[in-house]
Amino acid sequence: MTKFLLAVHVLAAIVAIGPVTVAASMFPPAARRALAAPDDPRATGTVALLHRICRVYAVVGVVVPVFGFATASNMGVLGSAWLIVSVALTALAALVLVALVLPAQSALVEAEGGGTREATVRLAMFTGIFNLLWATVTILMIVRPGSTTGA
Repeated sequence: MTKFLLAVHVLAAIVAIGPVTVAASMFPPAARRALAAPDDPRATGTVALLHRICRVYAVVGVVVPVFGFATASNMGVLGSAWLIVSVALTALAALVLVALVLPAQSALVEAEGGGTREATVRLAMFTGIFNLLWATVTILMIVRPGSTTGA
């Protein structure tokens, strides 16, 4: 059962978190292009599509920690320091996504004047923080400092 839960957890992370990470990273430059060409429907359409991808996969991404907790419980590692740090960083990444990235994207999508370049720069910073948190969680999940599995 542990192998099944771990496989679902890893696949969910790839399928759910990967698209959010990529689309969120693509959003600021796409928004800058849309700002430069406000009459280009393709540019504004791209921005709207990237935002929709981020919103949808953020919801789907809830599956990742659910299966992560199930896997950790089955493995008996819920009290491990690397897991506790990973959970805290995952919660922080989710907070950055929900409180900073998605609202900033929404504001740029809905802005009548297309928003400002400064808003895209700030969004790029928030997105970078989100991506850095996920990269750190991924590394912790692979390295598992103090793990007795020998990995």
